[in-house]
Amino acid sequence: MAPRFLLLRISHWNGCIPVLENWVVVPTCLPVVLRRCRSCPSGRFRANGKFRVNANHKLLDVWLLVRCVVCGDTAKLTILERVNVRSVRPELLDRLHENDLALAAELLQDPAVRRRNRVALDWEGAWRLHTGSLGHWDFLEVSVRFAAPIPVRPARLIAEGCGLSRGEVERLIEEGKVVSAVRLTGKVSGDFTFTLKR
Repeated sequence: MAPRFLLLRISHWNGCIPVLENWVVVPTCLPVVLRRCRSCPSGRFRANGKFRVNANHKLLDVWLLVRCVVCGDTAKLTILERVNVRSVRPELLDRLHENDLALAAELLQDPAVRRRNRVALDWEGAWRLHTGSLGHWDFLEVSVRFAAPIPVRPARLIAEGCGLSRGEVERLIEEGKVVSAVRLTGKVSGDFTFTLKR
């Protein structure tokens, strides 16, 4: 006999058995850094993983270098400022000296680093949705996982993952055929699940 929660779920959706899916939102490159350029009207910079490490006696300063997408001017995002070199883990220091691209990605996603430098991130064109091979379905139950905190509208993910138009997804949300514990009309950047009935 099917578990009680499954019977309740099937009866709620008029006897449909759900197709279970796992989707993942993954970054494809570093996001654009939004800050004002001092040399041109642009407000968009790209990081390529280059760090500048400066030691003054026993004190260490570290910056992540970003380059204006229009004029090429270089700006520095402060990562560490006047920190005693002994307080920096050796493996972190190695990654900084090696210009570790993954470390640059981690630091850009750190809210404290963004606040300190008064910058925001633009993830447009810097992520991809990985889905399974979705065949025929009438009732979907999807778990969406974020490999990085990328703010995306759930309607956009649902449209892309299900091969529907954004307008059609918004109509399904209004009709109550898409159900989730998160608000589907804003942006999300953390894991969530939803069910969809065609």
